[in-house]
Amino acid sequence: MSQQRPRSNRPSMPMPTNGTLGAVVAVVALLLGFLILHSVNGSGSSGSVGNGGNGGNGNSTATTVTATTDASGTPTTVNFNVKGFTIQVANASGVALSAGTMTTNLQTAGYVVQPALNTSPGYAKRAKTGVFYLAGCEAAAQNVAAILGGNVEVGAMPQPVPLETANLKDACVLILLGTDLAGKPLQGLIGSGNGAAATTTLPAGAVTTTTAG
Repeated sequence: MSQQRPRSNRPSMPMPTNGTLGAVVAVVALLLGFLILHSVNGSGSSGSVGNGGNGGNGNSTATTVTATTDASGTPTTVNFNVKGFTIQVANASGVALSAGTMTTNLQTAGYVVQPALNTSPGYAKRAKTGVFYLAGCEAAAQNVAAILGGNVEVGAMPQPVPLETANLKDACVLILLGTDLAGKPLQGLIGSGNGAAATTTLPAGAVTTTTAG
C-alpha cells in the first residue's frame, strides 16, 4: 500500500496592501503628468516663435515711424502715406477758381482731396495760407505744409470750421488758401507723386503712420 507524500508548502506571494497599491498608482500618475507637461511646454514654445515670425512677415497692416533728429538737430526724412488721410481746400484768397486748381494739383500728386469749397460768409481774406488739422492728423498737416512749400501757418482746426458748408465731412486737414499761394503750383512737391507715397521732412518727435507692404 502506497503512502501519500505530504504536500510541500510553497511560499505564497504577499498580497499588496491598499496603502502600497495607492503609492504605486500615485508615482505612475506623477510620472505621466510630468511627461505630458514637458511635451506641452515644448510644443507651446515652438508655436509662440512661429507666430511671432508670421507677424514679422507683414501680417500687420501698418507701421509706425517716428521722426528723430541727428546730432546736428536736422529732422529725419521719412516715407509718408499720402492716401492715409483726406484734405479739404477752401478759398480764402478771393482769387476765383484758385481752390479748385490747388485741389487738382494735390489730387495729381496722389493725395485724397474733397471738392473745393469757399470759406463761410463773412470770413476775412487771408494773405497767408493756413493748414489746420483735427486731433490725430498733426503729422499729416506737417506733410501738407511741406508740399505747399513750408511757408504756411500750421495749427489746430479752428472752431467753428470756417467753411460755407460748416462741415469737414471726411477731411481731417483743412487748407485755407491765401493770396500767397493762390494759382501757384505745389512748391514743395517731392517724391513719387501719383499715388501712393511722397517723401517729406517732419519735425523732431512727429509720429505718423505708413501702410505696410
